[in-house]
Amino acid sequence: MKKTDWIKKNDIEREWHLIDVKGQVLGRAATQIASLLIGKGKVKQVPNLDCGDYVVVINSDDIKVTRGKEKKKIYYKHSGYVGHLKEIRFDEMMNRDSRKVVELAVRRMLPDTKLRKSMFDRLFVYKGSEHKHEAQKPKEYKLI
Repeated sequence: MKKTDWIKKNDIEREWHLIDVKGQVLGRAATQIASLLIGKGKVKQVPNLDCGDYVVVINSDDIKVTRGKEKKKIYYKHSGYVGHLKEIRFDEMMNRDSRKVVELAVRRMLPDTKLRKSMFDRLFVYKGSEHKHEAQKPKEYKLI
């Protein structure tokens, strides 16, 4: 009788991926980034451990959305007090900080478990094409 091998925390091997989102659609890019952070493409991925990789995203200023969502997509934030619901449109959020748009999209696609924070901490988003992770030698990852 063969038993299933479950990996231990010490057996996890993490890679660095560099993703250029210039001209990419926000939702499609975010799903693939979240999949890398979770570690779904790995053979030795288990649900109770954080097996994902590091992801560096560049050119977040040049990400786009489809079907006129620049004016339609709204981000909500609530303080908990009555009448304190804040709304901000996608185009205003891009002008304010485009990194936040990518981070929110990816964060909401990660599983809502105790592992979410450790997965999200391995995401690095930059507005331009310059980043400070050359020492880790990230492999360029092409989005489909």
